[in-house]
Amino acid sequence: QVQLVESGGGLVQPGGSLRLSCAASGFTFDYYHVGWFRQAPGKEREGVSCISVSDGSTYYTDSVKGRFTISKDNTKNTVYLQMNSLKPEDTAVYYCATSPIYMRKYCSSILSEYDYWGRGTQVTVSS
Repeated sequence: QVQLVESGGGLVQPGGSLRLSCAASGFTFDYYHVGWFRQAPGKEREGVSCISVSDGSTYYTDSVKGRFTISKDNTKNTVYLQMNSLKPEDTAVYYCATSPIYMRKYCSSILSEYDYWGRGTQVTVSS
C-alpha cells in the first residue's frame, strides 16, 4: 500500500545532468520528510539530501552542495533531485525514503529515522 518509486537514473558523462523522481503512492508527503540517499559499491549508504515538510528547509551533504537541488511538487506527490555537474564519484544507487514528522521537526541524514524506502535507481557517471 505504501510505496515509493524512484525513476530518472541512467548513464551520463561527467559534467552532465540527471533529474531523479520519487513518487509516492498509498500516502502523501504531507506528514513526512523526504530524503535522498545513495550507496556506491563497497561503501555504506549515505545521506545526500532531504527536504523538511515543516518549512521546506533542505539539507545537502558537502560533496553535492551547489550541484544538487531537492524539490517537492505537492500536486504530483513527487520529490525530485536535480543533479548537475555530475562526477564519477556520484555513481551509486540512489534511494528516496521518508521520515515521519513526529520524530523530529526537521529532516536529517540519519538512516534509522527513515521508515519507508524505495527500491532505488542506478546512476552511473562515466566517459
